[in-house]
Amino acid sequence: MAERVLVVGSGGREHALAWKLAQSPHVKHVFVAPGNAGTADNGKISNSAVPVSDHAAVAQFCRDQDIRLVVVGPEVPLAAGIVDDLTAAGIKCFGPTAKAAQLESSKSFTKAFLDRHEIPTARWKSFTDPKAACAFINSATFPALVVKASGLAAGKGVIVASSKEEACRAVTEIMQDKSFGTAGETVVVEELLEGEEISCLCFSDGVTIAPMPPAQDHKRLLDGDEGPNTGGMGAYSPAPQISKDLLQKIRETVLQKTVDGMRKEGVPYVGVLYAGLMLTKDGPKVLEFNCRFGDPECQVILPLLRSDLYEVMQAVLNRRLASSMPAWREDSAAVTVVMASQGYPGTYPKGLEITGLAKARQLGLEVFHAGTALQDGRVVTSGGRVLTVTAIKDDLPAALQAANLGVAAIHFQGATFRRDIGHRAIAFLRQSRGLTYKNSGVDIEAGNTLVQKIKPFAAATSRSGCNAELGGFAGLFDLKAAGYSDPILVSGTDGVGTKLKIAQECQKHDTIGQDLVAMCVNDILAQGAEPLFFLDYFACGKLDVDVAQGVIAGIADACRKAGCALLGGETAEMPGMYPPGEYDLAGFAVGAVERGQMLPQLDRITEGDVVIGVASSGVHSNGFSLVRKIVEKSSLDFSSRVGVSGDQTLGELLLTPTKLYCKTLLPVLRSGHVRAYAHITGGGLLENIPRVLPEALGVVLDALTWKIPEIFCWLHKEGNLSEEEMARTFNCGVGAVLVVQKEMAQQVLRDIQGHETAWVIGKVVPLQKGSDSVKVLNLHRALQANRSLCVQSHIQGKIQTGKMKVAVLISGTGTNLEALINSTKKDTSYAQVVLVISNKPGVEGLRKAERAGIPTRVVEHTRFQSRAEFDSAVDKVLEEFSVELICLAGFMRILSGPFVKKWEGKILNIHPSLLPSFKGAHAHKLVLQAGVRVTGCTVHFVAEEVDAGAIIFQEAVPVKLGDTEATLAERVKEAEHRAFPAALQLVASGAVRVGEAGKIYWK
Repeated sequence: MAERVLVVGSGGREHALAWKLAQSPHVKHVFVAPGNAGTADNGKISNSAVPVSDHAAVAQFCRDQDIRLVVVGPEVPLAAGIVDDLTAAGIKCFGPTAKAAQLESSKSFTKAFLDRHEIPTARWKSFTDPKAACAFINSATFPALVVKASGLAAGKGVIVASSKEEACRAVTEIMQDKSFGTAGETVVVEELLEGEEISCLCFSDGVTIAPMPPAQDHKRLLDGDEGPNTGGMGAYSPAPQISKDLLQKIRETVLQKTVDGMRKEGVPYVGVLYAGLMLTKDGPKVLEFNCRFGDPECQVILPLLRSDLYEVMQAVLNRRLASSMPAWREDSAAVTVVMASQGYPGTYPKGLEITGLAKARQLGLEVFHAGTALQDGRVVTSGGRVLTVTAIKDDLPAALQAANLGVAAIHFQGATFRRDIGHRAIAFLRQSRGLTYKNSGVDIEAGNTLVQKIKPFAAATSRSGCNAELGGFAGLFDLKAAGYSDPILVSGTDGVGTKLKIAQECQKHDTIGQDLVAMCVNDILAQGAEPLFFLDYFACGKLDVDVAQGVIAGIADACRKAGCALLGGETAEMPGMYPPGEYDLAGFAVGAVERGQMLPQLDRITEGDVVIGVASSGVHSNGFSLVRKIVEKSSLDFSSRVGVSGDQTLGELLLTPTKLYCKTLLPVLRSGHVRAYAHITGGGLLENIPRVLPEALGVVLDALTWKIPEIFCWLHKEGNLSEEEMARTFNCGVGAVLVVQKEMAQQVLRDIQGHETAWVIGKVVPLQKGSDSVKVLNLHRALQANRSLCVQSHIQGKIQTGKMKVAVLISGTGTNLEALINSTKKDTSYAQVVLVISNKPGVEGLRKAERAGIPTRVVEHTRFQSRAEFDSAVDKVLEEFSVELICLAGFMRILSGPFVKKWEGKILNIHPSLLPSFKGAHAHKLVLQAGVRVTGCTVHFVAEEVDAGAIIFQEAVPVKLGDTEATLAERVKEAEHRAFPAALQLVASGAVRVGEAGKIYWK
């Protein structure tokens, strides 16, 4: 059930909080007290006049409005104990208690806390006597030039002096002139630190922290960091100056240490912790803590949050942040620019009309209001900082440019703003680019490390003619030393194809090297050549030394088995060319054959010669695009356990390496009895054997003469493949064929069978004009003969029992039906589609179900007098199939109340928007009319009210500029194909259910 939320505050930060919370499907309405013009009657957001300083009044307002969560924006209410008071009244409140908020409300408390817990900070001392403070400034052994009011001063209570005299004047202004009121009764005098100032925020549930992207605020009023200090004139995130390693250091030595320290002192810190840091030459040091989101940091960080903010806050309050870590938009940058009133941070006019807000939003920007009000239907200025304009782009310069365009579109008299937000980061990026190859994504040191690790592997492949030492510009091979007198060189090159995808998905890289070597050296055997040396090419986007070492170790081992030297290779790290975790391989083999022993001997091949087939180890390395498609549509995945004992996964079975034939077959090929050899590689049986035959001859093979591995039976059945497709794509159990004289066939067969499984599988025949060069007889019978065996052993897997029986109701094409069927065929699914019902005959969805072997029924609604009668007929069919759960997939009928009540908590529907927004039949049109930037799809339990049941699963889809109903619908449909199966799995597994009054319960 969606809930109401109250956000306390009136600035741009609070507008951003309300904006992000309103995106949650769990949030029905957001009140903002007191709010501003941007939060006044803005969709799900409205303002409230409840006095936020009167905590009893706030508690009563929450009870009256059934508000289940209060989110506190500014620091003053937190320091005043609003969290303590509301929690005592039984109302959830996001933020730290008053004691925990001392990290911001008392700088002297904070500095002492940092010292107690050995968290790095500037040297300091606190004072209540101005004379003592000035004496310390003049006598300190470090530049004691930073003077801070210890209490809350709206973010302005810090003076950074340029001299001791100026620092003493600051003490006088704060303590005697009361420039910051009671906040300055105690001052903290600090060491002036040098370096880059940065903001690192995190969520904390008192134990676990979840860091946010680092940001940088700009305090000075004018470009170039000129002018007086302000509350902040803009910010950007993430900050490129902070590397991942440095961010991890800040997380461990500052953020986590602070949360741990507060917990040890009996004051758990729950909420948002903001650390203002200086990146000094000695490492990051804490300048200050804030106990809430910063302003304007909030407006630049929250747009980068992918997760549901309401869900994150609930995880914080329920102390389960560790299992619900927020996700952030990566590879994006955000910039926010503050527009301030003329005269700020001093006195400034109010009531000036603001125009151009709609134009800025049309540019795809977010405009968060701060000091604004409504006056006679117009938006006018009412504060110092008036608006913030936020842009999100792929990089920082583009985001700044977009934000500045938004600022230029908005007008009010005397508007003051900066045009250089992020200038330090942009300078850093420009300075960094090109300085090192590593910055561009190529790690030469990692490459050198890899070479050192693989040198021993290569050295182990040394043979006569070559010592296989890596590191030179080229490799050398001495043919005379290898024993050749009149050699012909033979070369071959190949790859492994999309078998690599399975290796990468299974994280199994130790066998793919043999595939690469075998594909090359088995090819050059067709000329009768002995493989002499091999070179490999390993390409990736980012080099993972361990993965590459595993692959190349496999290549070296295969070279050793094949008797060829691993003479060299190339490791190509190419950022942007390959996604993370992916790599590609190519291999190059060079061999030699004495001139008189070359194959094939076309002039000797005659009618009646015998074809000997040598067993393959399985699929080898061809046809894997088809294999992957078959697996995708099957009931198994690569992690499915197969085999009688279940000791192997399907992925491992498919990754069985290609056989190396050179060591075992080369003596046979050199015997003089073999007239031709063919490697059954890409093109299968049909296209490889003709490559070694005279044009006038062909072969006839009998598939009943050899053993077809069970994997081929399964592929044939699951893919519904024709005989021709099988023979043209796969080796079907025969990895190589030899053509021999009939009289010598048995002798050659015995020689081969001493090392390999082999059979006489056919004979050479005259080729009739227009007929096929290769005929494979009885292939279908052979595949069928092995089918029962394969189903019961290697490929069967473990069929789960007790799956939830699901019926899908459709009215048309059933695109979501297909997604549901495919997902439930996986052996990891908790559901099984046992029935498809359509209220219309002859629709495509029925055909899809039939092709999947699922029973179908047509219950035409036009044959019934009422909805109730129609639903009753449907109900009978459901009972016939013992259905436990119903999915509505494009079912264009409204179900009657009694039917919904009977099946309460057992009917799922999918709607093309992020409910509860945009209910009804024209969701995409409503989305585009409303101008929202995010939509999506929602899977929910069906209730009597349309589109009102408890929400199970949602997936967001961005609304792009220029979207039409058709383009938006297409992207949302893609999300539906992921969301509906995910929701079905949650319900079928028992992870989610509906209880009393339609309330949803999660296990």
